[in-house]
Amino acid sequence: MILAIESSCDDSSISITKIETLELVFHKKISQELEHSIYGGVVPELAARLHIEALPKILEECKKYLKDLKAVAVTNAPGLSVTLTEGVAMAKAISIALNLPLIAVNHLKGHIHSLFIEKESLFPITVLLVSGGHTQIVEAKSLNDMQILARTLDDSFGESFDKVSKMLNLGYPGGPIIEKYAEHGDKNRFIFPIPLSQSPKIEFSYSGLKNAVRLKIDELERTTLNEQDIYDVCACFQKTAVEHILQKLRKLFKQNTIKDFAIVGGASANLFLRKELEDLCKKYGTTLHLSELKYCSDNAAMIGRVAIEQYKNGEFTTLEDLDIKTRLKDY
Repeated sequence: MILAIESSCDDSSISITKIETLELVFHKKISQELEHSIYGGVVPELAARLHIEALPKILEECKKYLKDLKAVAVTNAPGLSVTLTEGVAMAKAISIALNLPLIAVNHLKGHIHSLFIEKESLFPITVLLVSGGHTQIVEAKSLNDMQILARTLDDSFGESFDKVSKMLNLGYPGGPIIEKYAEHGDKNRFIFPIPLSQSPKIEFSYSGLKNAVRLKIDELERTTLNEQDIYDVCACFQKTAVEHILQKLRKLFKQNTIKDFAIVGGASANLFLRKELEDLCKKYGTTLHLSELKYCSDNAAMIGRVAIEQYKNGEFTTLEDLDIKTRLKDY
């Protein structure tokens, strides 16, 4: 079995997965959303302190499995430096105490492997990764052959939801809040500009849309910003944010024959986005693959799933070489 640790941002998580059967025998995650909500976003130093408290508590529940471990895996990139450090420190301590090899895991590969928790992997597959930190399309041919086809030029899909929620004083995290409010809104009331709609390139941008929403909120506040206005702003913003993705994917699907397509990352839990992508994939005869909702956000189960493949390939790292990397240019 492999013990995996995830602490790249504000979720403390540990999992244990059987190497041969892929069975997830233990998985627990402690979210910090409540603690960060009063600040309207993740405060790195607070997140690090909360990891120090949460990770040992979760590890305590894993004691009965420790004797059967073959390796310890940990997210080491990308992410917040102070939070990655906590997970890496714990992994090193366990490695020394139990004399276990270390496996360093790319967090973004983890999201892709959230599709394969307790099941065999499927490659090649084209993946849309949408989260608070990333919006990119990845051509994944195998574990170690992944190429970024497109990425955001500025803000991410998930981050834009957080920012709009903050503009409307609705709270954090913005994704589920905006989605919930949008259910009661008129998605056709306001016309927001779809980013890069005239550009032939397959790339993303959310800064302009975010600014357009801010201007509309300012306009409404000068008259009367009531509850229905907020519902409608949320609905129109969500519709436009998703349509931006759909426009770029239509270009991609027209240029390439894509058999298998997937959406992963925390923002992939958005049901409106999922439904629109289901319709798009049906139109092009593409099979859509989705992670279970509970595995969309950061979690150790997906890190453990990657680690199994790396374990089988003999991809280990030493104590001295295991270090954090806050940013990655590729996979």
